[in-house]
Amino acid sequence: MMKNKLMAITLTALFGCGQPENKNIDTVRFITLDPGHFHAALVQKSMYPGVDSTVQVYAPEGNDVQLHLAKIGTYNQRTDQPTQWKEELYLGNDYFEKMLSEKKGNVVVLAGNNQKKTEYIGRTIEAGLNVLADKPMAIDKASFDVLQAAFKTAADKDLLLYDIMTERYEISTMLQKEFSMLPEVFGQLEKGSPDNPAVTKESVHHFYKYVSGKALVRPAWFMDVAQEGEGIVDVTTHLVDLVQWECFPGQIIDYKKDIELLSATRSATELTLSEFNTVTQSNGFPAYLKKDVVHDSLLKVFSNGEINYKLKGIHAKVSVKWNYKAPEGTGDTHYSIMRGTRANLIIRQGAEQQFKPELYIEPVKSGDTAFEAALSAGLKKLQVKFPGIDIKKTHKGWQIVIPDKYKEGHEMHFARVTEKFLDYLKNKNMPSWEVPNMIAKYYLTTAALELARKSKEK
Repeated sequence: MMKNKLMAITLTALFGCGQPENKNIDTVRFITLDPGHFHAALVQKSMYPGVDSTVQVYAPEGNDVQLHLAKIGTYNQRTDQPTQWKEELYLGNDYFEKMLSEKKGNVVVLAGNNQKKTEYIGRTIEAGLNVLADKPMAIDKASFDVLQAAFKTAADKDLLLYDIMTERYEISTMLQKEFSMLPEVFGQLEKGSPDNPAVTKESVHHFYKYVSGKALVRPAWFMDVAQEGEGIVDVTTHLVDLVQWECFPGQIIDYKKDIELLSATRSATELTLSEFNTVTQSNGFPAYLKKDVVHDSLLKVFSNGEINYKLKGIHAKVSVKWNYKAPEGTGDTHYSIMRGTRANLIIRQGAEQQFKPELYIEPVKSGDTAFEAALSAGLKKLQVKFPGIDIKKTHKGWQIVIPDKYKEGHEMHFARVTEKFLDYLKNKNMPSWEVPNMIAKYYLTTAALELARKSKEK
């Protein structure tokens, strides 16, 4: 492959014929920068009105970009609602500088190596381009400071900087939030305590998993926390976001006043050499991972973490754990509880739920005869917004019956986030709470990492 040359990928068999490029200044033109994570491709699993079908891709040579292009190719070739993306590829060591100088688009999509991501964000915003970035946008205190500056520059230049919070579009989470806003059902959010938080969110993930029907190949650097970030600053980004979004909807979080970090812990998941090779399709540990290898054959990945904190006086706990591979028939799981004075709202995703997230409403007081009537009345209100939802009795309370039409799945949620981003970009209507709450979120995760590391050293 020739370096430092613009390479237009127009092979119909792989990428489809595309659509005529729209030169209208109102057209959104995507640039994909150094795609190293499959989330970059998932943004393009759907087409979007007003978005040019030609996407500029800038990357160094290597397997990461080839896997990205292959995924776009499968979306173009599928029989059910195929996409029509045409990827124009630039490969070379100067890919970032080339992207900044050419400015062939107006929205840069970032999902890849997190060690580089915050610098990418800062310089891309400085160059006058909007950014849609996968989480996390910052993985340590230094990058948090850079991110804060990038948000200020974005405001000064009237640009949009936004992260991809897919979990806001999971229907069980959406309904958990909706029911929490019904005082006759939920009551008021409890204050909680460190031992019994008002809100708990736990997430279990797996290095070996299937995406778009195929076994996911992860880059070797994904296992290097210096490049990917530790678990406490990675997946917990989603959980911290949901705590803010559900508990204080539409409210601005001031991280200097509203957050009190109480404790944080971190631990490692151990991968054998064989497991590492299977996930990454590698042949041995690269040199940069040697620092994390014990007994020459066991890789320690600090992918697990827990944060206990207070948000506007409410006790919350978020935790993430990574395993090598889920047992057959299972997958990533999520557990969440919001404790109210009248009822608890609980999302479970275990064997009983066939590893699909389900929402339960369990009254605090047993034998509360007025509760069922209040729940029925509240349900009718939400059925206006979510037609078809219902309830069924369980031994502890009720389960929310959610029609399949609302269960889009994780991959489709990337389209929902992108649609929201495009709406904000077109109509300049992003709520005033989004930016300060993003800053608050990354302050908490990066501060928790510092605390966890210090606690481990003691």
